[in-house]
Amino acid sequence: MHEPSKMEYPSIVQLNRNRRRGKGNNKDIPDVFKWWTGAGIGEKERSSSGMNFLERVRTCKFKRMDFGTAEKIVEKLLFIAALSSTLIVFFIIAFMFKEGIPALALGWDFFFGMIWRPSHNQYGIVPLVVCTFIVGIGALVIAAVIGIPAAIFLAEYSPAWLRNIIKPCVELLVGIPSIVLGFFGLIVIVTYIRDSFGGYGECILAGWIILAIMTLPHVISISEDSIRAVPKGYKEGSLALGATQLQTIKKVILPNARSGILAAMVLGMGNAIGETMAVLMVIGNPEIPFIPSSILDPVRVLTSTIVIEIPYAVWGSLHQQALFALGVVLFIVVAILNLITTALVRKGAMK
Repeated sequence: MHEPSKMEYPSIVQLNRNRRRGKGNNKDIPDVFKWWTGAGIGEKERSSSGMNFLERVRTCKFKRMDFGTAEKIVEKLLFIAALSSTLIVFFIIAFMFKEGIPALALGWDFFFGMIWRPSHNQYGIVPLVVCTFIVGIGALVIAAVIGIPAAIFLAEYSPAWLRNIIKPCVELLVGIPSIVLGFFGLIVIVTYIRDSFGGYGECILAGWIILAIMTLPHVISISEDSIRAVPKGYKEGSLALGATQLQTIKKVILPNARSGILAAMVLGMGNAIGETMAVLMVIGNPEIPFIPSSILDPVRVLTSTIVIEIPYAVWGSLHQQALFALGVVLFIVVAILNLITTALVRKGAMK
């Protein structure tokens, strides 16, 4: 049989390149299929079915299509979809800034004021910001103390059958609505704290526990993925040198997975700060926010303040504009945390 040289007909890749440059011809497709058949390609399809596979492909309608035009149309549609999502984000940001500018213009009194009392036109956000970070950081510490060891166990010690049970249960936490967790916290956690320590039970500690539960899936999943992403050669080399598995985890695996674990914690922090309903139901929300002195004190955070006060804020009033300004502050904080997460992930990928 004649062996066609590579120069007689272009490869399908070259044919596609020529078509994109406008050099190709629809007639090239059947000719190339004939050349492939002559080279012996397609015999298997012919023997395994009643119809010649290549003949069916050759006679399809797509040989008469203008592939360049179709690709351009699809490319433009995809661009429009991507642009639409970007424009939505910018529209939301622009709207929040536009509505919140009058309150942001208060300057020092807004950003460094110690009193938030709308009835007296006092809009100092320091107590709200401080309480937000207290609740978020405390929840993150609890989630890290539980989540990182759990991730190490799942990645390094757990048998496959046990991991197949634990991992879906952890991921199931993500799907539980925050209102359900908030109701659980109000009935179980708040009641337990009230019976054990006195007071009303709606306090920082209750917020820590609920937010830690909500943050755990992110910390465990991302930390486990980071640990598994460490090259196996590092672990095998350490074990070959006589190190124990615990020493290998401590000295080799965790240092190389550090960027991913930190990214998980920062992402968890962002989720905790942005959470609303579950926190709203368990932290007390005093009428006048203050900086707490005990973990049993009730607090009010940025998100709960917006939810509580927006229904009765007069449209166009300074009160409403101050609530939009709180949204701007919250957006900036979460955006910064997301940028830090992205930087840590990229740093880990470069290693």
